[in-house]
Amino acid sequence: MSLLFSPYTLSSPKGSLSLSNRIVVAPMCQYSAVNGQAQDWHLMHWGNLLNSGAGLFIIEATGVTPEGRITPACLGLWDDATELALLDKLTRARNLAPKIPVFIQLAHAGRKASSATPWQGGHLLSHDQGGWETLAPSAIPQLDGERLPHELSKGELQEMITAFVQAAQRAERIGVDGIELHGAHGYLLHQFLSPISNQRTDEYGGSYENRIRFLLELFTAVRAAYQGVLGIRISASDWIEGGWTPEETADFAARLKPLGCNFVHISSGGISPSQKIAIGPNYQVPFAKIVKDKSGIPTMAVGLITEPEQAEAILQAGDADLIALARAFLYKPRWAWEAAAALGGTVLANERYWRCLPREAQAIFGAVKVGQR
Repeated sequence: MSLLFSPYTLSSPKGSLSLSNRIVVAPMCQYSAVNGQAQDWHLMHWGNLLNSGAGLFIIEATGVTPEGRITPACLGLWDDATELALLDKLTRARNLAPKIPVFIQLAHAGRKASSATPWQGGHLLSHDQGGWETLAPSAIPQLDGERLPHELSKGELQEMITAFVQAAQRAERIGVDGIELHGAHGYLLHQFLSPISNQRTDEYGGSYENRIRFLLELFTAVRAAYQGVLGIRISASDWIEGGWTPEETADFAARLKPLGCNFVHISSGGISPSQKIAIGPNYQVPFAKIVKDKSGIPTMAVGLITEPEQAEAILQAGDADLIALARAFLYKPRWAWEAAAALGGTVLANERYWRCLPREAQAIFGAVKVGQR
């Protein structure tokens, strides 16, 4: 049997969550919200990906405060209006798709907030352009020449923890099946981990022990408030000399395990424009293996995994437990169907699509089998 299409179980204090296969739709920002509120684009986008055949879908980075958004068009979950909009669009999308688990990624962009959308250049917005003051562990900008972010005080760190906790509680009311904290790609939580961005002189900066302190406190607080599946996405390497390392990532993940961490999603980069990433197929998989071997936490691998046989080989080698894809699903929304045909697996599919399978696929690959909700 294909490991990619074997079931997988994630455990939490609330109980076990079963995934029908090990394919994960990774969170992908859509920059399509209005005042943080989900729109019809999200309904269409989520409905499409919920019909993808993947075993798990993760909603994009969702700001826990207005200032935590990457752009003014990013999704949020900080008040009743954002909660109700998300609930409405997600409920409608789920009613139009097979029943698969949905997670949400809670995030704060830190010094990378207040930015233009990618198709508008991605630059830091001025106040006249609708931008706002950014926040960070230290008053160090992402790019040379940008205005300095505000260095968070100890009191403000506690307020930030409260914002994450309240967003997690809202997520639970919405009915998501799990939460992923965004500790990657140069955003606020990653900024605390990396010595490139965290040059504080108090107990939250300097040494490795100090740099991980805020995230450990934040994770502990969210876990106390939320009993469902809870994990974190981590950039395993800054890809820059003197930055955060895979070995530190593995140790950090191991420390999260006794705090109730149910999975880790391993990515890399984002902390500095000086990063030198060795991009290629599977380029982040070795990081996932290091973390998996050290921590024993269920691990997601992601990054230029595009072919079914490639994903299967990663699992067969024991390098990860789950395979996450992002842009591949935008290009091929039924990627999991093709993978099932190639590997002899099965997927859940909406009955309205049952008649679409090409006969040659059925004859050669044994068909993508479909089941009712």
